Amino acid sequence: MEGTLKKKDKKKFIEVLNKVLELELAGVVRYTHYSLMIFGYNRIPIVSWLKGNAQEGLLHAQRAGEMITMLGGHPSLKIGDLLETQEHDIGNILRESLEHEKAALVVYYELLELAEGKSVVLEEYARAQILEEETHLDEVDKMLRKPGDVQPFEE
Repeated sequence: MEGTLKKKDKKKFIEVLNKVLELELAGVVRYTHYSLMIFGYNRIPIVSWLKGNAQEGLLHAQRAGEMITMLGGHPSLKIGDLLETQEHDIGNILRESLEHEKAALVVYYELLELAEGKSVVLEEYARAQILEEETHLDEVDKMLRKPGDVQPFEE
């Protein structure tokens, strides 16, 4: 596949994939931090869920890095924005998670748009990641709802 893409397309793919890599690494740090800041009766399942998200983020970062090197690029050593809000209420953590996941989803859609008609491998990669991110957003959305609410979460 590497030989079939135009040089300018490869450069743009690598740029977007590095954004993905940086966002996913930020997610690893973010979710690890969140897992340390949960207290109360529901701590164990929530901490477990957050640690799982950190592990998933690392897998996503590794996949993005593999795509970058497949294209002959150099994976970024940067990490995306890490804003410490000092808000450690579970609801606030989930809302921050929702915003982080939405930001990652935007970049995956950017990658999909860029890949359409140019690279089946990158299209399928982007679609698979979008499916995972959309599913994750749905989980967070449902966690933010009050028991019995069937409508999507709104602030």
